[in-house]
Amino acid sequence: MPSNKSVSDAPIFQFTNCRILRNHELQREDLWVREGKILNPEKLFFDEKASADIQLDCKDSIIAPGFIDVQINGGFGVDFSLATDDFKSGIDLVGQKILSHGVTSFCPTLVTSPPSVYHQILPQISVRNGGAHGAGILGVHLEGPFISKEKKGAHPERCLRTFEAGAFQDLLATYGSLDCVRIVTLAPEMKRSSEVIRELTKRGICVSLGHSVANLSQAEEAVQQGATFITHLFNAMLPFHHRDPGIVGLLTSDKIPAGRRVFYGMISDGIHTNPAALRIAHRAHPKGLVLVTDAIAGMGLAPGRHTLGQQVVEIDGLNTYIAGTKTLSGSVATMDTCVRHFLEATGCSMETALEAASLHPAQLLGIEHEKGTLNYDSDADFLMLSDSLCVQATYIAGEEVWRRNAPGM
Repeated sequence: MPSNKSVSDAPIFQFTNCRILRNHELQREDLWVREGKILNPEKLFFDEKASADIQLDCKDSIIAPGFIDVQINGGFGVDFSLATDDFKSGIDLVGQKILSHGVTSFCPTLVTSPPSVYHQILPQISVRNGGAHGAGILGVHLEGPFISKEKKGAHPERCLRTFEAGAFQDLLATYGSLDCVRIVTLAPEMKRSSEVIRELTKRGICVSLGHSVANLSQAEEAVQQGATFITHLFNAMLPFHHRDPGIVGLLTSDKIPAGRRVFYGMISDGIHTNPAALRIAHRAHPKGLVLVTDAIAGMGLAPGRHTLGQQVVEIDGLNTYIAGTKTLSGSVATMDTCVRHFLEATGCSMETALEAASLHPAQLLGIEHEKGTLNYDSDADFLMLSDSLCVQATYIAGEEVWRRNAPGM
């Protein structure tokens, strides 16, 4: 077939002998990539009369969209809530290391901190594309300090805040800037939270409900004001009660505005939620489930003492506690582990497990036209996986950025 490069001189890559996750099912098709985007082969053949410059045999691998982690507090000794002189190199290190776990984009997450910490750290984080240097940064997730004292979890009580008369101005003064902020977790039962939710939503920032003692009607009111996410469902909220199911009741609420979907994060590490609870949530509202790691600085390190912002935490096996207590404080799970645990615990399809870590977080953030799918014209951020969903290789913008057992990896 003659090659006609009138549209672009960039090389065309054809990934063959693979099963691609597209339109919610694994399909035996080739994947075509050029200039970091996924191509429609029909247009390529018929409009451009073009063919592949480079063919790659995937050896029957599964090709799935790259994972997106919207709640990760750090890892590999780096704590995103600690202001350090080399903060940028720390965030780069985490971005690089999570490529091996299939994460191609993430939201660095800061737990409740003093205003001075936000003022120091937030200007050092910028939204950026991923590449060989590491996973892309989609924006920051600020978890707290506007949360409930009763459900503070691992957040330091002395740093918690409430909304005063100028509620949104309070929030701005606390954080210093919202320039690179993508998600804010707050407790919706707090006075004046409605106006804050409206203001954040107006600015395109996703509002998540968590660390809260809200009842169902307070949670529904927050959704009506624009909230779209629930931070680590079941953890740090009132337990489900049949007469008032609290925030958990949003999964089957009939008060959600038409055309709106509520998403919810789940830490599928086998520690934070019993497999039965994971199954209940998934069966109640499968299209809203977003897998998150909630990983802390100790992820990827040996058990022992580490930090989570202002707190000291102890890692004991897969459990992480505030030192000297039995209060869970984040996880040390990796995203690929969470996907495999979710698949095993729920008995869902492979496609469903993969989409909970890719399509759903992309939909939550409103970026599903660029990321989280392998649709034509979307970003070529994808993974090669074995049948047991172990990551074999990670690609960002069509470029291989990590491969199992590759030299130097």
